[in-house]
Amino acid sequence: MKLTEIHKKYLINLIESGEQIPEDYKYLLFPNLQEEYELTYAGKMRREDILAGEDGTLPVPLQLERVFNGKEHPAFEDGWKNMIVFGDNLQFLKTINENKDPLIKDKVKGKVKLIYIDPPFATQDEFQNKEGAKAYSDKKKGSEFLEFIRRRLILAKEILSDDGSIYVHLDEKMADYIKAIMDEIFGRNNYRRQIIWFTKTSSGYKTKAENWIRGHDVILYYTKSLNFIFNKQFTLDYKREYLNRFKKVDENGRKYRDDRSGGARQYLDELKGVALNDVWDDIMSFQQAATSSEITSYPTQKPEKLLARIIKASTNEGDLIMDFFGGSGTSMAVAEKLGRRWITCDLGKLSYLTMQKRLLLINEGKDLLDKNTKAKKYNKPARSFITCKLGMYDLGTTLNLEWDKYKHFVSQLFEYDVKELKTSGIQFDGDKRGFPVKVFNYIEHKDSAVDYNYISELHKSIKSKRYSRVYIVAPATRVDFIADYEELDDIRYYFLKVPYEMIEELHKTPFTKSRQPRSKDDVNDIEEMKGFQFIYTPEVECSLKYDDAKDSILRVTKFTSDPLNRCKTDNFSTLSSIFVNYDYNGEEFLMDDVRFWSEIESDKKENKDTKINYDNEKPVSIEWKIPTKLLGDKTVFIFTDIYGNDVTVSLSKEK
Repeated sequence: MKLTEIHKKYLINLIESGEQIPEDYKYLLFPNLQEEYELTYAGKMRREDILAGEDGTLPVPLQLERVFNGKEHPAFEDGWKNMIVFGDNLQFLKTINENKDPLIKDKVKGKVKLIYIDPPFATQDEFQNKEGAKAYSDKKKGSEFLEFIRRRLILAKEILSDDGSIYVHLDEKMADYIKAIMDEIFGRNNYRRQIIWFTKTSSGYKTKAENWIRGHDVILYYTKSLNFIFNKQFTLDYKREYLNRFKKVDENGRKYRDDRSGGARQYLDELKGVALNDVWDDIMSFQQAATSSEITSYPTQKPEKLLARIIKASTNEGDLIMDFFGGSGTSMAVAEKLGRRWITCDLGKLSYLTMQKRLLLINEGKDLLDKNTKAKKYNKPARSFITCKLGMYDLGTTLNLEWDKYKHFVSQLFEYDVKELKTSGIQFDGDKRGFPVKVFNYIEHKDSAVDYNYISELHKSIKSKRYSRVYIVAPATRVDFIADYEELDDIRYYFLKVPYEMIEELHKTPFTKSRQPRSKDDVNDIEEMKGFQFIYTPEVECSLKYDDAKDSILRVTKFTSDPLNRCKTDNFSTLSSIFVNYDYNGEEFLMDDVRFWSEIESDKKENKDTKINYDNEKPVSIEWKIPTKLLGDKTVFIFTDIYGNDVTVSLSKEK
């Protein structure tokens, strides 16, 4: 059925009269552009709304934290530096997709050749380590988890190059659901394979299962188009009877066979190997290879051999790969060793520090290009890489920016267009959804504030234009109004306070802050951050008593943080974890150990190196026994609160 002129006039009349359009016409006007089928569930948003930020998660500026190995092992010839980002991965994906931030502009979007992710599986299980102890838990479930992954996959497709690939690592409980979602996003014609990784974990606690013992993970492999990179992979795992055919040896000691038609020699060392299929049973998990030198103690770490196979197959040297569930940093470490560019992200402080250390000590790891069974060391420093924070900003740094840089920063933060607007002698700084924006110059006006007099003077010039709202950007400490707006003659003057959160009316959903775990069991719990937050350095009081005869003792008597700038917290109530570098080299923090709050307050025998002292049931101090032999001249501790704020303390050796 096609719309005739009569039909069109009929529909116009219906619309003009405010009447409902018949169902038959709806399908003609708005054809279904979806695949043959799609997965439907509660909370599913339109792709267009997600890309437009209607889910409440918006792009936020990146803040460069540090450059590593800038001199020793410089970046790629074009200046690219590999990147570790600490922040919410959906915010990061949206920042990449926006393609405005100077750190990544025109460097990432459309240039990523491979995305590999290993998200929490959301099985509502408690996962155990090789001893049967709880390692971590997945707490998102059902439709909530599906939408959590789907939103990220939608952005991932936008970021991939046209010849790029994506691998999503799952368990068998969620694989079917995620496949339906990936069919919808990437198209069924771009589905390549379902890879079965046989993990060979059929002993220990898993044998307690009441039915067939789980022994595999699922990896879904899709491409963005039919024109994709793929380098066929081979294994040298030949059958013995085939190898026995190479009986002869030439003058150089090379084995060969000449029993094929024509009598031509076929040398054993020239064989590519056996082409790999989609069942991988030759790579051990860490539950089988628990003594591997790769192990970082991160709960969900994957073997380097697994990632090497994926990266070699779907990229070439110099290509850019991305992993936005960074975890222990395996994909990043493998990409580095194989000469690929990489970018990774994670919201967990443990992951962030684990990945830094892994890169800084990568020279001690295996050389993945060495084909020998006992591979030699990589023996190279990492190329220059940077660390960045996303959605968390240092207030002191921000307010000390040069005026032009500060204005650029707040324009990104509060999402307005920088424009010169002049009304009755008032110079405005930008436009937000058709309304003027004024950035209060706190540098020039050191002794003034955004108060009633300031608003009144501004109002005299504006009211003739009859704007319904005006935005004023200013440091929170220089705004004298408790409310988030002031109304004069039906004009609302909204205060976009730095560093306070943007008012809820400007977004469809309220801001949520990132949360750091208070237990190692929870390092993979999914926490999303919407909006932004400023870093507030926690207050800590501590000392380290050295004792050559016995253990040395770290004593912490105070830890408080005020992340919301409006509430007082009890001592230790916001402490998430303490990270330590026993022998600090003066340059990089190389994490040696970590204690989470749950471990500190635990009564288990294995955690007796830490304890809490109480007074009237309130914690007054923490003591951590540390073997003195581990301590160098300088020991560095990083104390982290549940919001991701931290404070670094350096303690010198004193008896």
